[in-house]
Amino acid sequence: MSEIILSVEHVTKKFPVSGGKFLTACDDITFNVRKGETVAVVGESGCGKTTLLKAIMNMQKPTSGKIIFHGEDITQLTGEAKRQNYRHIQMVFQDPTAAFNPKMKIKDIVCEPLLNFDLISKSDVDSRARELLTQVDLPADFVNRYPHNMSGGQRQRVAIARALALEPEIIACDEATSALDVSVQDTIIKLLVKLQREKGITYIFICHDMALVSLFSHRVAVMYLGNMMEKLDGDKLHQARHPYTRALLKAVFSTDQEKNQYIGILPGDIPSPLNIPSGCPFQNRCEYCQELCQQKKPDFRELEENHFVACHYPL
Repeated sequence: MSEIILSVEHVTKKFPVSGGKFLTACDDITFNVRKGETVAVVGESGCGKTTLLKAIMNMQKPTSGKIIFHGEDITQLTGEAKRQNYRHIQMVFQDPTAAFNPKMKIKDIVCEPLLNFDLISKSDVDSRARELLTQVDLPADFVNRYPHNMSGGQRQRVAIARALALEPEIIACDEATSALDVSVQDTIIKLLVKLQREKGITYIFICHDMALVSLFSHRVAVMYLGNMMEKLDGDKLHQARHPYTRALLKAVFSTDQEKNQYIGILPGDIPSPLNIPSGCPFQNRCEYCQELCQQKKPDFRELEENHFVACHYPL
């Protein structure tokens, strides 16, 4: 089994709001990331996935908890030490159009991280950009294009090339395929898998698509209202035992399903994150809810090897 290179330990992130209240975006999140694997974090919008990713990227400081990278708590880094840490953990954003300066050429976008860390000179930009574009299966002559001259899939490949420039150990992908056509999603995922196989890169992949993550993720972590509900191996996602995870899987469309086949829809609405009920946060939408679920928040416990669930009555 590969080594653990990043540990998220009891991370909580709260945001102050009016009236002296706090919005808890992440509540006591704990999991490990091993070298060379893909960990997918899934859940509905507003569940805290992106907030968790920003904490891992050191873009937001957790209210409490630690994020250990090679034995060091990176949440405590400041100044130059914090800047240097970005060399090892890079990010691919959901919308590359918004992440790029539209007035910069592709070669300048891709090589900007290298120039920021004085790893190349300006005279090397063109040749290094061509190498990076080739790694993500783009023509080398794209170096002189601008972002608006490229398709969405091509721009996302450029975003990946920019993330690869510093040769990081971890790349965090925030909904990196959600804005792309299905056929383009397929090519981007295949590219990520190829790069992981060649370079041993570790991915933390934020996504809504359960079918997609089941195809290439080594482990899947499921979040709901800032809480970790279930964590299991990606190839065992069909063995999920939390009612929320099972509901997400039932909502997946398939081209092979019968026309009259039932598509699972979760009843009720997500509670306000400012007024999360005591007990299990999923209680008002769970058909298996019992009195204990309303009284006590379930512990996040291991049911079997590498399979953790926060549920009093796992299915």
